[in-house]
Parts: sequence; C-alpha cells; structure tokens
Amino acid sequence: MSRVAFYAHLWLGVIFTIALVAIAVSGILLNHKRGLGLMPDVANAPSRPFGESLTLSQLGEIALLAVAPSGGAPGTVDQIDRMDVRPSDGYVKVRIKDAASTEVTVDLGTGRVLHVGRRGDVFLEKLHSGEVLGKGWILLSDAAAIALTITLLTGYWLWLAPKLRRAGEAFAGEEAVA
Repeated sequence: MSRVAFYAHLWLGVIFTIALVAIAVSGILLNHKRGLGLMPDVANAPSRPFGESLTLSQLGEIALLAVAPSGGAPGTVDQIDRMDVRPSDGYVKVRIKDAASTEVTVDLGTGRVLHVGRRGDVFLEKLHSGEVLGKGWILLSDAAAIALTITLLTGYWLWLAPKLRRAGEAFAGEEAVA
C-alpha cells in the first residue's frame, strides 16, 4: 500500500503542479479582486423598491446602448454574457461578450448607467476554472482538484504508515516481554 501511495503521490504531484499553482494563485487574487482594483466598486443606493424595477429586458437594452459605437445601432441580446442583479445595491451588472469583458452597471429603478468599464478579473476567473484554454479544459481544473485530494491523502498515509508500523512493533514487543 505504501509503495502505491508513494508513486501516486509522486506522479500526481509532478503532473499537476502547474495546474495546481495556477489555481491556487488565481484563487488568492480572486479573493482580493476588489482591493487589487480588478472589479469596479460602484456606490449606489436603490432609487426605487425592487418590485418597481425595470425589466431585465429593458436593463439589457440600456446596457447595450451604453456600449454601442457612437451613432451605431445597439447590439443584440446575444452579446450579453450575464446579468448580475444586486437588489440591495439597486443595480444590475451587465457583462458584455467582448474581448475586454466590458461591464455596464445600470440602476434598477431609473435605468441610469452608473458605470461602463472593463472587468479585470475575468481572465483570472477563466484561468482559475481552466476555461482560459477553452470550455473543455474546465475538466483540467476538476482533475487537478482530484489529484490534489489524492496527493494530500497519500501524503498523510506516507507520513502516518511508518508511525503506525513502529507503534505496532513497540506494542508487539511489550506483549512479548509480558
């Protein structure tokens, strides 16, 4: 068992080191994205009760108008990647599918555009999940998590097995003397 644990521990560690380091570092940076200035902090108080908010469709159209080229037609709903509604803050964050990962923050009640800018944390999110290499690479992140779990368990086994063996030998020696 210890030999299998040793080789599993060794090779999983060697093979997945780069992925695990990328996941760990990107996770730390994501935990501090606001402090690092990677995510815009928009101060806003709700202008109306949440029940009186504009519809998601209206809010999406307002966001698309905000990023439309000057004098150009607004984009279509297909250009919206996601909408993050924050009722307690009174706004919705609309992320556009573009190279810059543009985000438009719109007041839920009035439709006023509060902020338009690039999201700096999108690359880190994609790196953290493995998606930076393509949708199929998300499985690499899953494999790295499984490898990390196996590496931790085999590491504990490699540390604990000799101690258990020595304790068992000492116990057997005491019984033989008695």
